[in-house]
Amino acid sequence: MGARITVERPNDQRLKALNVSSWPIWTKEPTTFAWHYDDQETCYFLAGEVVVTTSDGDVTIQQGDLATFPKGLDCTWRVTQAVRKHYRFGEDG
Repeated sequence: MGARITVERPNDQRLKALNVSSWPIWTKEPTTFAWHYDDQETCYFLAGEVVVTTSDGDVTIQQGDLATFPKGLDCTWRVTQAVRKHYRFGEDG
């Protein structure tokens, strides 16, 4: 089916519009794990880097990236540098 991860480099105005600073924070040390998204997740990377492998290939996400993972996605996360990110589950708005 082709649900894909989207990655953007948001400006401050976009981050404020999404109210990213109010989202919870998640941290993870370097590791590798499989993950399934039961709901859409949007997250903003404050630090670190991950390589997420899906059936479409690898996506690298790093500090300053705003990434959206679609509901139903199966993937493997490889945390290459310790991650600190804001996150939110569910659709926009």
